[in-house]
Amino acid sequence: ENSSVTLFREYLRINTVHPKPDYDAAVQFLEHVGTNLGLACQKVEVCQGRVVLILTWQGTNPRLRSILLNSHTDVVPVFEEHWTYPPFEAVKDSQGNIYARGAQDMKCVSIQYLEAIRRLKAEGKSFARTIHLTFVPDEEVGGHKGMEMFVQRPEFKALNVGFAMDEGLASPSDTFSVFYGERSPWWIKVKCMGSPGHGSRFISNTAAEKMNKVINSFLAFRESERQRLKSDSSLTLGDVTSLNMTMLEGGVSFNVVPSEMAASFDIRIPPTVDLKAFEEQVATWCRGAGDGVTYEFHQKCMDQHITSTEESDPWWKAFSGVCRDMKLQLKLEIFPAATDSRYIRAVRHPAIGFSPMNRTPVLLHDHNEFLNEQVFLRGIEIYARLLTALASVPPLPAEG
Repeated sequence: ENSSVTLFREYLRINTVHPKPDYDAAVQFLEHVGTNLGLACQKVEVCQGRVVLILTWQGTNPRLRSILLNSHTDVVPVFEEHWTYPPFEAVKDSQGNIYARGAQDMKCVSIQYLEAIRRLKAEGKSFARTIHLTFVPDEEVGGHKGMEMFVQRPEFKALNVGFAMDEGLASPSDTFSVFYGERSPWWIKVKCMGSPGHGSRFISNTAAEKMNKVINSFLAFRESERQRLKSDSSLTLGDVTSLNMTMLEGGVSFNVVPSEMAASFDIRIPPTVDLKAFEEQVATWCRGAGDGVTYEFHQKCMDQHITSTEESDPWWKAFSGVCRDMKLQLKLEIFPAATDSRYIRAVRHPAIGFSPMNRTPVLLHDHNEFLNEQVFLRGIEIYARLLTALASVPPLPAEG
């Protein structure tokens, strides 16, 4: 077996599943690989039990802005009864498909970064720009005790980031998905207060009647966005606003009309939407349902920074040039969910989401997540070429 594949399977066997990821084992494993590659190592505890590992390949001109390769070490829970093979054994079948939680999301990318650097170092390469690899915790639960805290710390600022790469998605077609922005996640809880009473009577102004109006307004908008996506083949999921009712609360007994009900909604808003205008729409829906209807945010991302994909941009020119040379067909998209890239963009650094996995079904968070070893190995080659180009971008005007 190819040694890069063996390393990948070893990493997949480290159980970093929520709610109790074994972060210590993951950091120890990655630190060992990095040290063997001759990379400098730094560990930053952003809060108790949450460590960001930084591995660094120093460039010949440290004053230039660096290339940041980010990946997260945690993975989402599994329902083992739905898996053909145990999800933390990294079984490889006769077709070369490696089954494990994290195979696509995103332990593959972590090892591809490291193996691309191994290849470049073995070829005797060196570059003007420094390359940093960051391995962060808690991305799968929002990144609040990971990248969100890390970008505010002096250790992050000291990395002097010029351009960042982070995770993307698999693509079932020949094309490779490249994500230059993300939708803003809004989690909204709407509360409706109304008249209580006995379940045998026609009580006016109930919480349930108001909640019915709220739900109808929200879900009518959901349907209009669903139809817009369905009717326009040029749109992807990241181009429209998705909305789902995810929780419904209220009531104390079958025979009591409750005084309060609540519904929670998960909304993902593309960067093309005016967020202030959208919140006013939410307020209008709530006002239209009657008095005593309020809403509160449990998450409200207001950052709408996107990364330039203009050929005049030196970073994008380097990235897209490699893809053209390698005859990789790119599909530029807004990421439909949320990754740590949003925190990197929020502190004004360009970031691209890219996982080089084409001809691969999208199985992140799904049962029987797998990646084929040939797709994995091809990704190492792609990253080696990308790093060569990005770390060789000539000094920019701002860098003197």
